[in-house]
Amino acid sequence: MTTELRRLRNYINGEFRDAADGRTIDVVNPATGEVFATSPLSGQADVDAAMDAAAAAFPAWRDTTPAERQKVLLKIADAFEERAEDLIAAEVENTGKPVALTASEEIPPMVDQIRFFAGAARMLEGRSAGEYMEGMTSIVRREPVGVCAQVAPWNYPMMMAVWKFAPALAAGNTVVLKPSDTTPASTVLIAEIIGQIVPKGVFNVICGDRETGKAMVEHPTPAMASITGSVRAGMQVAESASKDVKRVHLELGGKAPVVVFEDTDIAKAVEDISVAGFFNAGQDCTAATRVLVHESIHDEFVAQLAKAATDTKTGQPDDEDVLYGPLNNANQLKQVSGFIERLPAHAKVEAGGHQVGEKGYFYAPTVVSGLKQDDEIVQNEVFGPVITVQSFRDEGQALEFANGVEFALASSVWTKDHARAMRMSRALDFGCVWINTHIPLVAEMPHGGYKKSGYGKDLSAYGFEDYTRIKHVMTSLG
Repeated sequence: MTTELRRLRNYINGEFRDAADGRTIDVVNPATGEVFATSPLSGQADVDAAMDAAAAAFPAWRDTTPAERQKVLLKIADAFEERAEDLIAAEVENTGKPVALTASEEIPPMVDQIRFFAGAARMLEGRSAGEYMEGMTSIVRREPVGVCAQVAPWNYPMMMAVWKFAPALAAGNTVVLKPSDTTPASTVLIAEIIGQIVPKGVFNVICGDRETGKAMVEHPTPAMASITGSVRAGMQVAESASKDVKRVHLELGGKAPVVVFEDTDIAKAVEDISVAGFFNAGQDCTAATRVLVHESIHDEFVAQLAKAATDTKTGQPDDEDVLYGPLNNANQLKQVSGFIERLPAHAKVEAGGHQVGEKGYFYAPTVVSGLKQDDEIVQNEVFGPVITVQSFRDEGQALEFANGVEFALASSVWTKDHARAMRMSRALDFGCVWINTHIPLVAEMPHGGYKKSGYGKDLSAYGFEDYTRIKHVMTSLG
């Protein structure tokens, strides 16, 4: 018996549509490796239609009051709570994530983040008016930038969609959002939910591949292009956007150093770091995947971390004992496996290092020690459940190793010495520094990096302001 595949569709100008030319992409459940749906492979005609809809809707949405936009976003947050089970089901089928963890670790922060930006909509303030030239009064206006072309990744499809649309809509912009080609299902459901609340054209979703995203960024209509993705994708977006000087917002890769000093509670650090490294199969640009340990506790730490990895489970979404599910797709499984296969002779796999099972894209919790700073696996983002461990002799070398990569998104320091923690937090060249913890996020605080991790902030008032432009208005008093 053949099961009929679900047909996902674009959401443009308040209605669901197939791609104009009828092309589709198969969508695979990574927990089974089986196709469960098709989604549109959108082309130029679809991009044009979505951009036209967003542009037409912009003037009216821009002119709504902050209080009106707040009400809309609060309704969206309430609707997400009401449809939580549907959102979880779509996300789990998209990603293979554990059902229980998706329910507890994703839905509540998503709803909270939407409500945060609902409040932020009413907090946009310019500097006070003043006379900076005799006979003239100046005021500063903050305005929405216009149509926003947004591209979300496959590691957190739902949550990253929220990080995109919530600040953009709160600031008075209209949106054309593209999910990853491997994870469109939950974003299409989000379009169904939001479409019942916002005016048509304010929020649009088009599905497709890399070429679809390129067409969005190169389109003349958007005033801003925002992407969460790989460094390569971010560089391509920045290059494409430069042709007509679009504003660009980039949240790209990471290689977070986790600096563990000799006075750390080893058992507690291992417990927290293993979770922060393996959660979501390590498919998190802030994951605790590059551990730097003081030489005096290195061997003990590695032994305990390897034991924690061995005790960590991966498996099917309905198994409540698992910490994480599969890697997102076959290419990602190949990438992660390749890093382990190419390890230098001086490296040692302390735990894991292999695929799990014959069905789906599961990979074992892995710990690798004996590494040098210039090793490929230290310098490049693995984006899988792999934690590397290096030894350092003193604070100076720890900083040298920590900052000695091209990424600069997140980091953490583990020590009981407050002064040392403060010195390290100042010297670490990363957009976020956690102390004696790793990976918690709150809506009120900014998330974003430096160097090849991109620029611009998600979350917080800083992220909200990224979706606005500043205008000086001067008037004569004569």
